[in-house]
Amino acid sequence: MNTHAFTGQYVRVLTIAGSDSGGGAGIQADLKTFSALGCYGMTAITALTAQNTQGVQAIHGVPAAFLKAQLQSVLDDIGVDAVKIGMLHAPDIVEVVAWAIDHYQLKNVVLDPVMVATSGDRLIAEDTVSVLVRQLFPRVELVTPNLDEAALLLGRPLRQVAQLQTAADDLQAMGAKAVLLKGGHVEGNEVVDVLTETGHAPQLFNSARIHSHNVHGTGCSLSSAIAAYLAQGLALGSAVAHARQFILQAIASGAQVRTGHGHGPLNHGFGPQVMHVKPRP
Repeated sequence: MNTHAFTGQYVRVLTIAGSDSGGGAGIQADLKTFSALGCYGMTAITALTAQNTQGVQAIHGVPAAFLKAQLQSVLDDIGVDAVKIGMLHAPDIVEVVAWAIDHYQLKNVVLDPVMVATSGDRLIAEDTVSVLVRQLFPRVELVTPNLDEAALLLGRPLRQVAQLQTAADDLQAMGAKAVLLKGGHVEGNEVVDVLTETGHAPQLFNSARIHSHNVHGTGCSLSSAIAAYLAQGLALGSAVAHARQFILQAIASGAQVRTGHGHGPLNHGFGPQVMHVKPRP
């Protein structure tokens, strides 16, 4: 076959995250999001979970050496235009990811510091948190904590919209280039998220709360959508705005559907895009 005849390639996005056997969060949600937004998705799995809509029953971590092998397989051959990082359960796993970012000079990296599942189950070891902050915050384009994760990182409770801007600034001061602090856990009929980015004025994103029992994997899907839009060439603020709109529509489209007996998934496939193809370099 004459490979020189190929002139295009898909927009490529890699997820480095844990697997959700129930299909609502983790790499399963990431891949659904990438596909819905017209991107070619790839995975490097950090952990396997026995998980459903009611919670996490068991976690089986992948050895760091095998995670490195997955990353090398994908990055040496296919390459990436953006990366989403999710569940990293142990310090040596974090260090492998930091190595990959440096070794392959990865761009458009979005870190979702997955620490607590929607069900309330803790997904990260205590000693991993400080390593995550030290090794990854300075290396990624954006960090996307929710209020529970931000409270864990900052060591103080966060319950009010008025606290969001200061909290986002404090998180950025921990070494991040940009922080999207998600305020969905604050009570009220409006959801407010705050984006702080070095060299830019803070941006507030407001939207009416969509009341739904099916919000499992919302954070995973949002960070994946941001990565997908960054891979397509959007600036960070625009990528966040487009990703939020995708998530709002996915929540609204799946609100009346029953899946399992707990927190069900979003409807990622409400309006899939065709695969984006760009010229080969």
